Formats: sequence, structure tokens, C-alpha cells
Amino acid sequence: MDMATRPGLIRQHLIDPEICIRCNTCESVCPVGAITHDDRNYVVRADVCNSCMACISPCPTGSIDNWRNVPMVRAYSIEEQLTWDVLPAELSAEQLAAAGLDADAEFVPPVAAVPAPPAEPASAEAPFNSAAYGSTLPPWSAAHAYTNLYGPKGPTTATVVGNFNCTEAGFENETHHVVLDFGNMPFPVLEGQSIGIIPPGVDARGKPHTARQYSVASPRNGERPGYNNVSLTVKRVTSDHQGKPVRGVASNYVCDLKVGDTVQVIGPFGSSFLMPNHPKSHIVMICTGTGSAPMRAMTEWRRRLRQTGKFEGGKLLLFFGARTQQELPYFGPLTSLPKDFIDINLAFSRTPGRPKRYVQDLLHERAADLAALLQDPHTYIYVCGLKSMEEGVVLALRDIAQGAGLPWDALAAGFKREGRLHLETY
Repeated sequence: MDMATRPGLIRQHLIDPEICIRCNTCESVCPVGAITHDDRNYVVRADVCNSCMACISPCPTGSIDNWRNVPMVRAYSIEEQLTWDVLPAELSAEQLAAAGLDADAEFVPPVAAVPAPPAEPASAEAPFNSAAYGSTLPPWSAAHAYTNLYGPKGPTTATVVGNFNCTEAGFENETHHVVLDFGNMPFPVLEGQSIGIIPPGVDARGKPHTARQYSVASPRNGERPGYNNVSLTVKRVTSDHQGKPVRGVASNYVCDLKVGDTVQVIGPFGSSFLMPNHPKSHIVMICTGTGSAPMRAMTEWRRRLRQTGKFEGGKLLLFFGARTQQELPYFGPLTSLPKDFIDINLAFSRTPGRPKRYVQDLLHERAADLAALLQDPHTYIYVCGLKSMEEGVVLALRDIAQGAGLPWDALAAGFKREGRLHLETY
């Protein structure tokens, strides 16, 4: 039956635009493609969403966990949702009655929840869903994460105490290392968490800019140990994914900040992409570009613990991809780390005169070492960077496991169940 002619209420899934930080997590994990976005709002297609709840727990702010009872014939369209600055109020009993319903009317499941048609023949291979392998649980030994201490309606203020270009690239591809100090305001963060920065001013519609999310690049005791500060890794955006010129509102604002400037900050966010803290735990870090931020934080925390002699550390392996060496953040400091502390593997996809190499190529080259780590229950894997890398990385891990005679399905299920494989792509 066509959605527009079905009677009853729909329990419509909506995203709160006031607290959404546009991190793309919900869209990336939705198994049915019900979530989409424009340059302002993330929205849910009522005729596609099947209420599977896959997007609920990964959302760092809880903006995804909103619902409204509406007549099926008046479900909010994505065009309506894209114009919202706030969620609409619940319909009153009088409004429902005017639509020929009452508050006790039977809920009608979304169209997508109707039993699916018979599956295609077994010979037709289903699309590979890499996002299904990522865990939403933190490692058992992770420290407690504080989240959502400051929201969009009550941000806190931080002062810029450092800002420098951490790449050798020119203006269009430069990446900045920015340090923010919170003074006496509580802002505890852990490696793997993120914060939101609210750019000043208004958008083309005259509405205040919404917060943009950035992963923290400093360890839990601060960029400067013992101080209430955090660092970020921010790339200046001058073109979109199609190569068309565009000036990123938040990225350019952050990259242009001067020491002494103040910024509005919300968060922290994230309670699962956290590092293990038990002795001999191994960490495999796979990243591209600014996806290196949480990896830098984890590496630096391990390095500081190692200096104190208080941690019997496991292995640290880093697989880091960039277009060129000049565009790779922290290249100098990274290559100066002790070889017996971290195993670094670099891939460059646009080096003149050389074949393109990506992080998944590096994984295949280290298959023997990774196969051994995949069998170790103390191994934790973190993937962060552009969404386009995710499938290649997970497929490479699958190939390595199968090449070593390991049962991939059981192995991957264990990693997910135990919070040992984390995917954070955008």
C-alpha cells in the first residue's frame, strides 16, 4: 500500500538540529541509507527508515534519538527537515483528532519495515558493509569518558595558546596544530574523544553557524602536561570532494586563529573510540590525513607512560596515508620517535614518479605481523580518516585473516563484541 494512503500513526525518527554536530556517524552506519544531509542539517527519510536503531548508540550527542508521532499522511519530508533550526513540537491531541486519529491510534510501521521481497539467488554477492564490523563499545580497560558537558545552548570558552602549520604543504593543503586552553573550566578529555567548535557569524540563511567536530590530538593530561588544554589537528578546506573551490567555514576560521583569540566550544563527545589501558595491550592505528589526531593522542599518552617507567606497553603499529609527504601532518616529530616504541608505516598516493600506495597496501605488506596480532586477544584496532578508506581497510584485514587460515566471521564478531575494532570515518 502506498505510504500516502495508509491510515494510522507513524513514529517518525528525526534528528535534532540544535545538538547535531554533523559528524556523519549516523549516515555512515545506517544499513538502509535512510539518512542524508546538506550543508546544514542531517535528516531521516520516513519512507526508508526501518527503525533498526543501528544509528542510536554511535551518535556522540544523542541528537539522533528523537521521535515524533505524526499521521502517516503528514510525515515530515526531508525537504521540510532540511529547513529546521529546531525540532517541531509533538502534535497535540486536537491536531491528531483533526487528522482523524487519536493518541491511542495504532502505529503503522514504516514502509521499509514491511517484509523484504525474496532474496536474490545465492550467486549474487551482497554489497560489503564495512561499517557493520565497527564496535560501539569501548575497551574493557578504557578510562571513564565524560561527555556532553557543554551543549550548543551553553558552550564554554577556550583561549588559543598555540597555532602552527604541522605540514610542509602550501596554503591549500596545510594542516594546523591548534592548542586551546580552558582555564579553570572543567573540560576532561580522553584520547579518541572529540569536541565541537562554533564558528562566529551566520550562514547564507542568516542563521548562526552550527558546531563542527574535531578529534582531540592531545593525551588526557593535556598538550602541555598538567595544564587544562587540548590540541586539535585541522586541515584548511579550500575545495570539496569533487575538487570544486569552496572555503570551509570552520576549518578556515580555526586555521586563522591567533594566540589570545577565544572560541566557543561544546562537548566533549565520544565514549567508545577509546584506547585500552591494561599492560601489554597492542594498538594498531590506521589513518589518513587529520584522522591522525586520535592516533597522535594515543601515541603521546603511551610515550609519556613509557618515560615514567609505569607502563609495560604492548606493541604500537601505525599505518598512515597521505597524498604526499609534504601533506602528512607531524611528519618530522613522527619519524623521530624511537623505533622500539612504535612501528611506523607510511603510504603516499600522489608522489610524482611513483606508484600510488594506500594504507590497505601497507596492511597487506605486513600481513604476517598483523595475522599474529589478529589472533592476540589484547589487540585493538582503530581506523580514522576519510570514509573512502574504510572498506579497503576492513577488506584487507579480512584477506589477511583468511590468508592465515583464520575464521574471519568469528574473528570479526569477537573484535566487535569486545570493543576491539573501531571505525571513525567521515
